Amino acid sequence: MFTIEHDFDATVITLVDDSAAPMSEDITVQAFEDCVTVEQFDPRRDAVIRISFTLAQVRDLAAALDLPEGVYRVINTTPKA
Repeated sequence: MFTIEHDFDATVITLVDDSAAPMSEDITVQAFEDCVTVEQFDPRRDAVIRISFTLAQVRDLAAALDLPEGVYRVINTTPKA
């Protein structure tokens, strides 16, 4: 299950683990104009762990999800206006 909210400066997606036990903590993805952050509460540390991605890293991650093992470079073929 997940939720989507549009805030003033970000789109926030929350991924809720509603599967059978053991359940994981919710994951929050926040998409800003210049970066994307992923957060999850770590009960062992009693803290929220945050990872920030540049938009280029998000683009590469999205491309990697559909590819086999290997080393790749994404080349932008869109003509500049």
